[in-house]
Amino acid sequence: MVTRSPHLVGLIGRDIGASRSPWLHEGEARAQGLRLLYMLFDFAQRGWSEADLPRLLAALHTVGAAGCNVTYPYKQAVIGLLDELSPQARDVGAVNTIVLKDGRAVGHNTDVIGFANSLACGLGDRPYRTVVQVGAGGAGAATAHALMMHGVNHLHLFDIDNERASALAGRLRAQYPSRRISIGGDLVVALAAADGMVNATPMGMAKMPGLPVPAESLGPHLWLTDIVYVPLETALVAEGRRRGCTVIDGSAMVIGQAAAAFALLTGCTADLIRMRASFDQFAPAKAA
Repeated sequence: MVTRSPHLVGLIGRDIGASRSPWLHEGEARAQGLRLLYMLFDFAQRGWSEADLPRLLAALHTVGAAGCNVTYPYKQAVIGLLDELSPQARDVGAVNTIVLKDGRAVGHNTDVIGFANSLACGLGDRPYRTVVQVGAGGAGAATAHALMMHGVNHLHLFDIDNERASALAGRLRAQYPSRRISIGGDLVVALAAADGMVNATPMGMAKMPGLPVPAESLGPHLWLTDIVYVPLETALVAEGRRRGCTVIDGSAMVIGQAAAAFALLTGCTADLIRMRASFDQFAPAKAA
């Protein structure tokens, strides 16, 4: 096997020690004969704050890194530090992949395609006319756009920050004028009338346990999907299965976005089937 030029990449975020991104990217690189090192820049572990983002990006430029992925809570904070945004990142208003080349930093968003693929593969013939989404941050912006692309007619947004939800709703209405976008109100009533729900918040992660919606609002009338994948069996996923929901866990989205990011960072097309196998080998068998 020919080993081609090395790539230095990484992930920017907080509390990301359990991320599977290094495993997925380095495994795919080995399979393709690439030398790739994937580093975690965990701001919580290193005692860094958002103010350190410019310094980190400058350092990545200096050492010749190919780029990096970005996760919670910096998908929107990095935008002002970039030279250019891809059309999709600009539409979404969030960045999860930064490509560094020729002294420039270009932001992309691969979460949209990753989430859209998870819906296409996981819903089968379930209806998706009306969907409730909890979370309107960087990840929520991507999932909302994917839902619009999937053909959702009515999207009902809930977020603890009403201004953030309103801003996302405004962008969506401008891009999808024929769709209905609602904000806030009674979450239980909205879920009772919905076909599906999306958790686009970090609730469910090991350090943020709990349910993003009342357990009693879940039932067989709903499909649900959770963007959290560490742990894969979140409280929402487990409760949804117990109450008869069609459930899509966070694995399909993370694999899809990782494959798209891998292509941007290395210039090589990732094998989705191989990346799924790699993810399953890493995850506990019961959660795969």
